[in-house]
Amino acid sequence: MSPALKPDVQKEMESFFHVCMANPSILNQPEYSTVKTFIEFFGGQIPKVNQQENNESPSKQSEDANISKEPEPQSEPESEEESDLELDMSAVIEPDTDAPQKMGNLTLQPTEEEIAESQAKRSEAVSAFIEKDYEKAIELYTEAIILNPQAALLYAKRGQIFLILNKPNACIRDCDRALELNPDSAAAHKFRGRANYLLGKFEEAANDLRLACKFDFDEQADEWLREVTPNARKIEEHKRKKERKIQEKLERERQERLRKARESAKIYEENTRTSQTDSSGDTAGMGDFYKFLNDPDVLQAFMDPEVAEAFKEISTNPTNILKYQSNPKIMAFINKMASKFGGAGGFPGMMGGMPGFPGAGNTQTTPKPKPQDDVGLD
Repeated sequence: MSPALKPDVQKEMESFFHVCMANPSILNQPEYSTVKTFIEFFGGQIPKVNQQENNESPSKQSEDANISKEPEPQSEPESEEESDLELDMSAVIEPDTDAPQKMGNLTLQPTEEEIAESQAKRSEAVSAFIEKDYEKAIELYTEAIILNPQAALLYAKRGQIFLILNKPNACIRDCDRALELNPDSAAAHKFRGRANYLLGKFEEAANDLRLACKFDFDEQADEWLREVTPNARKIEEHKRKKERKIQEKLERERQERLRKARESAKIYEENTRTSQTDSSGDTAGMGDFYKFLNDPDVLQAFMDPEVAEAFKEISTNPTNILKYQSNPKIMAFINKMASKFGGAGGFPGMMGGMPGFPGAGNTQTTPKPKPQDDVGLD
């Protein structure tokens, strides 16, 4: 006996058979020519067109076409989604496009003398800042940073001056470096939060200002946070609403897929019932074929390329069977099919007209000699 089909292979073939039973006309496609030949070999006939579709009136087909072309749910245009988001943009300014400012070398470990000199530069920068000589203050902070690039507060203080000069991008670069050195720097979060606010990045601004107040509460940081909070909340709510719409759309699509799957299952069930009750020769032949294909031994043998090719030649011209008389594998397959179909009568055009083969009309058989039980005995 041939080995049984693997479960996954058998499952795939059963699925294919179900599709063919629901719509046999697909077997007219070139890629299924071998399967079509196999079916016709056992007396089955493949309809040229889907019988159900052929019997329907043009108006019915038109209605079905319209149903199948039912438009999918479409998401709302982005412009409509943004229309209900009204933000206060009065504080937003044009971004600065200056070349990046000088940064210290983080791999440099300053000496005690350099640290002391850096602190002196910082004191001068503070004096210039008080006098509102901001350009001078930036130069002095830069010199202090070059001397001691590991001091996070120097970057934050220079960033504060860039913020005053309406250079939010420069401020953010300095604050990023300060937070790289000290993630808990309240000053860096405070000034970067304000810079993001001026650039219209309200969510980022709110996050930074919340952290600034958390690490070291500051009245100015709290005031800036209260200014940016309304816009930040509107954006957060808008994102939640947008995410909700996306989830609702996904759920609708899922339900639509389920509906179509149920409809397909219903159509398949109706077609199956029709094929079981149809007494026409075409349907009966197809039913016999599918019943025959449920035999795992036949399926296993037919999956052999040599067997499939031999089967195709014999079904095209039954006399080709003479080529395979000396091939035990092919003859075993033919005999197995003959036995399962009750002799050559079940194989139209295969062996029924050929003498010497089972079921070929040779009803006479040569009797076997009886055993000579008493040979040699008196």
